[in-house]
Amino acid sequence: MPGENLTRDEARERAALLSVDGYEVSLDLRTATGANGTTAGEGGAGAEGPHTFRSVTTIRFRCTEPGASSFADLIAPAVTAVSLNGRDLDPGEVFDGSRLLLEDLAADNELIVDARCAYSRTGEGMHRFVDPEDGEVYLYTQYEPADARRVFANFEQPDLKAPYRFEVRAPEGWTVWSNGAGELTDGVWRFAETKPISTYITCVVAGPYHYVTDTYERELPDGTRLEIPLGAMCRKALAPHFDADDVFLVTKQGLDFFHDHVDYPYPFGKYDQAFVPEYNLGAMENPGLVTFREEFIFRGKVTQASYEGRANVILHEMAHMWFGDLVTMEWWDDLWLKESFADFMGAFSLVGATRFTDGWITFANRRKAWAYRADQLPSTHPVTADIRDLQDAKLNFDGITYAKGASVLKQLVAYVGQDAFLEGSRRYFKRHAYGNTRLGDLLSVLEETSGRDMTAWSRSWLQTAGVNSLTPQVLLGTDGRVGELAVLQEAPESHPELRPHRVAVGLYRRTAEGALERYARAEADVDGPRTVVAELAGAEAPELVLVNDDDLTYCKIRFDETSLATLREHLGALTDPLARALCWSALWNLTRDALLPAREFVDLVLRFGGRESDIGVLQMLHAWAESALVHYAAPAWRETGGRLLAEGARRELEAAGPGSEQQLAWARFFARSAVAPGDFRLLQELLSGTVTVDGLEIDQELRWVFLEPLAAHGLADEKALAGELARDDTASGRRHQVRCLAARPSAEVKARDWARLVESEELSNALVEATIAGFVQPSQRELLAPYAEKYFAVIERVWEERSIQIAMHVVRGLFPELLDSPGTLDAADAWLAAHEDAPPALRRLVLEARDDLARALRGQACDATTG
Repeated sequence: MPGENLTRDEARERAALLSVDGYEVSLDLRTATGANGTTAGEGGAGAEGPHTFRSVTTIRFRCTEPGASSFADLIAPAVTAVSLNGRDLDPGEVFDGSRLLLEDLAADNELIVDARCAYSRTGEGMHRFVDPEDGEVYLYTQYEPADARRVFANFEQPDLKAPYRFEVRAPEGWTVWSNGAGELTDGVWRFAETKPISTYITCVVAGPYHYVTDTYERELPDGTRLEIPLGAMCRKALAPHFDADDVFLVTKQGLDFFHDHVDYPYPFGKYDQAFVPEYNLGAMENPGLVTFREEFIFRGKVTQASYEGRANVILHEMAHMWFGDLVTMEWWDDLWLKESFADFMGAFSLVGATRFTDGWITFANRRKAWAYRADQLPSTHPVTADIRDLQDAKLNFDGITYAKGASVLKQLVAYVGQDAFLEGSRRYFKRHAYGNTRLGDLLSVLEETSGRDMTAWSRSWLQTAGVNSLTPQVLLGTDGRVGELAVLQEAPESHPELRPHRVAVGLYRRTAEGALERYARAEADVDGPRTVVAELAGAEAPELVLVNDDDLTYCKIRFDETSLATLREHLGALTDPLARALCWSALWNLTRDALLPAREFVDLVLRFGGRESDIGVLQMLHAWAESALVHYAAPAWRETGGRLLAEGARRELEAAGPGSEQQLAWARFFARSAVAPGDFRLLQELLSGTVTVDGLEIDQELRWVFLEPLAAHGLADEKALAGELARDDTASGRRHQVRCLAARPSAEVKARDWARLVESEELSNALVEATIAGFVQPSQRELLAPYAEKYFAVIERVWEERSIQIAMHVVRGLFPELLDSPGTLDAADAWLAAHEDAPPALRRLVLEARDDLARALRGQACDATTG
């Protein structure tokens, strides 16, 4: 509807006019199981299950200009009644499907809205899920950035904070949770009033969840005893796999860390964590009730990288309790004020408080890769972005706002010092508790604590886009030692800003035993196109120069010729795992920039990947090697490269230690790389048990991993996949089956799934994702060819008709990137030229996909010259 896309100007105007004193929200969720005598379409259980629930909201708010008009937000199928200051309004006149017109406001106002709101199958608003394993129904809410209005009437913008009181009627036998502590009285769940918070972080979770409790205890410096009730929940069917003890361990370690560093006690009472089905995000920082995707409950064996990833997300969301919930950005322009901080503090606390002491390696290798990609797209933007409306906001939860922002904060810590940074954070919380802020509010406290002028730094790092490249230049003297070592800084023409970088430059040589180790290091402030690092003059000549050693800054690392030659021959001899991860990341950036042939990167992974000790880095190398083959290798070499990858993966699988994480990682990679009859035969034999690999447990999750390539190559038909589902008839099993079914090499299958994705709304958000993942198979380029033209013909209609979350899945996931030819590039350009008036968010998605395709074609041209 036209009114759904709230603009920044509208939000500012409304915030200047209104202030909110409080909400009372009453929800009747008894319809969720088809109870309460309702009928299909009116909230009862029809063929598709119940559709709506009752939502009654009372809002008390003030207006600075009595007599003025404004609006409240609500997206609902129907409004039953509206009352403003005791005056009944005609819903047909004041409600347009997304806004409630409020005229002739008083100085003090009371708005009561009685509505029928819709259950969601897209993960937006009040999501309803039926567990196929036992038929149980589970509900949860997800609102960011603006979907609370799908559940109750409100003023949906982050700077109109207010306290909330929720009450919920639910089916008998259910438990209900919200942000505050709750209790069941006379059949109604009533929850304690919250602190003043924004609409998008309110939350309700309801259903027969499996729930585990614990307590966090802490004595504060003033002698106060702090006790925080902890809870963790998941669907009953997942309870046998739920390692709540580890979740609580990380939670307690995180709470200790933040209490040690932020000097502001956790302000939201209890701390529940809900792992919920069909979740669109990794997690959401609702105060007192954090929600996570249930894939963080592991049904099979996973590597420590998965546990580290979960711990990082737990701590990321915990950081939000201060960075985002206690102090919130005024508008989505400053989304980084919460997401960049949470991303940085998640890694900072992970390393400082948990068993995952190598978290900065993962950050350098994985999170920064996300940022580097996003920062080279035509849609790149400053960390502080220009967010015109809610559609812009939805797309800005990206690698710039999260990972680049976090990288910039890591650079800021190097620039001002850790003590000054943390003291600035402490003052920021105390000064702005329960309020809203902008960039200047943060910079002012950092200037106070560091004594530095933050204006120039902010302009370079937060208010300009693009990534710099740093390259070492080594000039040797007549004695064979370093005469001068300089760092050259470059920027792309599109974003020419050269930034100040605090870097460490490391010099590496091989030892007598053959290990490649650092023997000299110097920190320097790189500024401008060329900076001499005087401290390294006179050092022994290096075999490798690493210009961002210890990963202090955000940049693309380049190498001089000597360093690159050393890595080509001795990358596996580099003993420091962070340095090794940085080199791998730099080599991948060279590949994406068409400066290193894709086949050379694949060769490096095959030669040195087996020596990688960090399991997270190894798994990232597998993903990069796949991407190099699929997107950046010359088409004429793909068959050869595929065979080499599969042979190498099988070789490493057989060589890996029995039962080791490396063995599991190589087994998964081998399945994804399988191309030859012998590869598929081994997968079939492993599934049947006629062949075993010592120490490799073929659990249910790994069975599905093995089945997908078999399905994609016509070796696992519908009957076989139905048989596998019979072994695993669970929500997870059904998602896996849907993906495998869509992967089959059949024109009929592709046509059916295209129709299900584009022409109907039968699939939930999770099944849309699974279907797209199966539909797009690199081995099926010819089968996918007819869908390039269809894609450009339908995406505008999809954007108009579907929820933004589903539309984003479809537009991103079905872009014909595998039809990597100049013709597809021309088709994308033609669509962009003919649709200049299309919604900016839709154009951005197409423009990004088009840029990825152009980059792939440049990489293929580079690789072809090698051939």
